[in-house]
Amino acid sequence: MTAARSGYDLPVYGLDSGAFPYIHAAALSCITCSLLCALATIGWSWRANRGRFADWSPGDRMVVYLALCDLLFNVSHSLDHAQYAATGDHVRPPLLCAVYGFSLAEFIAAQNLLVTAVAVNACLLVYRGRPVPFGRGDWRLLLVTFGVPFVFCTAVFSRGGFGPNGVFCYFDGVNGQVAKVFFTTAPLVGAIVFNGALYALTWRRLRRQAGRNCRVLGRSRLTRAAARTARTSLLFVAAFFVQWWAMAVFGVWDLIAAPPEWFFQAVTTFSNLGGVLNGCVFVIIRRRRAGALSLSVSSRTLPGSVQSVAGALAERDRESGGPRRPPPPRGV
Repeated sequence: MTAARSGYDLPVYGLDSGAFPYIHAAALSCITCSLLCALATIGWSWRANRGRFADWSPGDRMVVYLALCDLLFNVSHSLDHAQYAATGDHVRPPLLCAVYGFSLAEFIAAQNLLVTAVAVNACLLVYRGRPVPFGRGDWRLLLVTFGVPFVFCTAVFSRGGFGPNGVFCYFDGVNGQVAKVFFTTAPLVGAIVFNGALYALTWRRLRRQAGRNCRVLGRSRLTRAAARTARTSLLFVAAFFVQWWAMAVFGVWDLIAAPPEWFFQAVTTFSNLGGVLNGCVFVIIRRRRAGALSLSVSSRTLPGSVQSVAGALAERDRESGGPRRPPPPRGV
């Protein structure tokens, strides 16, 4: 038996066990839902916000960045899954499969870095009271989150590290295993542990601030604004955990032994739900903002309501010949 020279020498995953159609049907279903949610999120964001994109709130901009990652990830991933499902074989020509793998690696890493930046920003907000300086138009954030993965992916692409892994096009099942460990498994595990620690620290600080009564009004407003931004950031971190925990566990498990098919099914399900999860985060943000707006409107209209009541009482006193005095206490 000759040794495999590339991922094209590996068998297509699930054909021998009969799980092949279920794997790709589940993946394509999740990808379609995620793709539609990402499109809806981007469209709703542009309708709900006014002015230049650079003037939007950091949470709204982050929603768009993550939705774009989900959109491009799902477009590329749907094409290679569809070709696998239609042909029952690896994606050909090899260059096309390598391009699909490049796209997946780029946008997975970009999401990883984006959410890590969000977690660090939330932690700094509640502990230092100031956000991370992402630069005008978030150029520092975008340069790191998209530029660093692009450089690494280009190096892997030039070495033939992208190709079929038996289920879809990503790091080649033979020639890209080392790159997969250093570019996917290790960063995902590290991001989950690091972001989990930041999540716990941020949440603990928020709980303490919620129970603390700030007597200085200006400081109280600043604290509440920072807390709202931090809570919004934690939603993105939570969605990241739900989306990528299975792939992180699978990567570590695969280093020790071959994971079972049922767990691989979990990977293809959760990792393809990014658009749905971030869409849920966007809906929560909009609902919170609408609730805060209605509360603000109510507080502004309260003095007018008090004045109306006072006017009605004054009118009653004029008609009755003067204000009503309370009866004297008994025994006087």
